[in-house]
Amino acid sequence: MILRLPSRVLSFPRRPLVMGIVNVNDDSFSGDGTLDVDEALGQAGAQVAAGADIVDLGAESARTNRAAIPVEEECARLRGVLERWGEVTASTGPRDDEQVWPPVLSVNTWRSEVVVAALGLGAELINDMGGLPDGRNARLVAEHGAALLLMHTAGPPKVQRVDQSWDDIMEELERFFEDKLAVAQSEGLSPDQLVIDPGIDFAKQREDNLRLLRELDRLQQFERPVLLPVSRKTVIGEVLEIEDPVARDAGTIGFLAAGMASGAQIFRVHNVDAAWQAVKVLTAVEAAG
Repeated sequence: MILRLPSRVLSFPRRPLVMGIVNVNDDSFSGDGTLDVDEALGQAGAQVAAGADIVDLGAESARTNRAAIPVEEECARLRGVLERWGEVTASTGPRDDEQVWPPVLSVNTWRSEVVVAALGLGAELINDMGGLPDGRNARLVAEHGAALLLMHTAGPPKVQRVDQSWDDIMEELERFFEDKLAVAQSEGLSPDQLVIDPGIDFAKQREDNLRLLRELDRLQQFERPVLLPVSRKTVIGEVLEIEDPVARDAGTIGFLAAGMASGAQIFRVHNVDAAWQAVKVLTAVEAAG
């Protein structure tokens, strides 16, 4: 299995990839966002030095208790970082010989105008948290030869779905990805340009999240890399009874280990160093078996 990017190809199986999160906003749920370009670039650089294989930039918080910012503002926030992206890797090198180098540049958005701007400024992967309601974003990504990450959700972002229920979350995920992968391919993307994400906490309750993590290997049928956004999620706080997202990093590593056991290939995290260490150790244990 491969993941095809504009100018390179990542091959699997391999050590799982660590995706770092850089929030270019002032309302991140974990309190680590910033509107200062220098600070955002510094965060990205620290994550790369800690072993990040991918850095995911997001300028619009997914929080549903905040109104969406104007498209122009989202583009402006991202542009400030994307135009100086080369500075991130200029003064450092890979942490080890398995780190993807240079790290993949990902942009987290769902609005087509922002997708166009991000691709034009060098984004290799579009992390579409909108659930691909139509083919526009897939078509834009295909035109640029980039890759697209499809996240499961139940509708447009920025809408609370605290009462969303599913008769069978795994059957829902299988139905969703079968449909959305077909839409993406109908717009010109090849299967090897696609990543899937079960969308932990998005339109899901505690038991849905725990079950999808336990049965994640069912998504291997799609033969695409599976990204697991485990970092500091609400479900971790519910299990541990920890309200502060920043205090959930140990629980995040527990979810990461469970995800690796079920075949996830990419982990989206805030604490890159902890995730990198966990992935490296778990991979060594597997190799010794």
